[in-house]
Amino acid sequence: MKNKTTSRKPRIALMGEFSAGKSTLSNLLMGASPLPEKVTATRLSPVWIKYGSTAPFRVDIDGSQEPVELENLEAVPVNETRYIQLSLEADILEVCDLIDFPGISDPNMSSEVWERMLTEIDAVIWCTHATQAWRQSEAAVWEDMPEVVRENSILLITRFDKLTTERDQTRVIKRVLRETKGQFGGTFPVSLLQAIQAGDDYELWDASGAGPFTEHLIDMIQRISKLTARSDTPLYNVGTADQIPEPVVTPITPRRVVRVEGDARRRDPEVRRSRPI
Repeated sequence: MKNKTTSRKPRIALMGEFSAGKSTLSNLLMGASPLPEKVTATRLSPVWIKYGSTAPFRVDIDGSQEPVELENLEAVPVNETRYIQLSLEADILEVCDLIDFPGISDPNMSSEVWERMLTEIDAVIWCTHATQAWRQSEAAVWEDMPEVVRENSILLITRFDKLTTERDQTRVIKRVLRETKGQFGGTFPVSLLQAIQAGDDYELWDASGAGPFTEHLIDMIQRISKLTARSDTPLYNVGTADQIPEPVVTPITPRRVVRVEGDARRRDPEVRRSRPI
């Protein structure tokens, strides 16, 4: 359902270090990959994904646009490109834009490539790998995020199934919550591959951790939509949410990323686990 009240859609960045699961998250949210199978997002400039069927193009550092071939995106000059824009007719994109950032820890790519796109974002879904969750390099980047972006963002502890004992799972969750206290709107352990493989099996979907995460994601998009309804300025450039009036907007529900049962459950947004993953 489209939200016709907002002046623009919320812009949600997908961020994290190399191999943290951002590509899998992108596939989960949109139900398909916006990139050809052979193209690796980590080798690209930030990819801005919007709803529709517009032909892909790149935006240069100076703001000029140039058409690009989808099958040849890896030939796009990274250091000269602010972002690549792709279009896809996915449910989630009816209510928000997604901006897929390259891995922040890639030694072969200057941080300037993704830092210059931070000013365009309203919120972040940050992926951190469960086996080495919340490294100092991640914390250093997140420390510079504005308060309004932090409070409307989500931390995903990805590949949670790689932690094979309940003791390890509990230990990692407790440590991450302690080290990121007050820095995210919600923290969720999740196995993204299990979520994709769950298909229409609600129990498997919920057991993967995707159920609690997507419930919170819908709430987050709704909350950000109230802020962006009155401001064309990305929230990264705003001091606090209190500086933006909050009008009443129509509820939004992207169909693909939420599973609904008769008695939909609400969970503690700090960290939610419906069952062991």
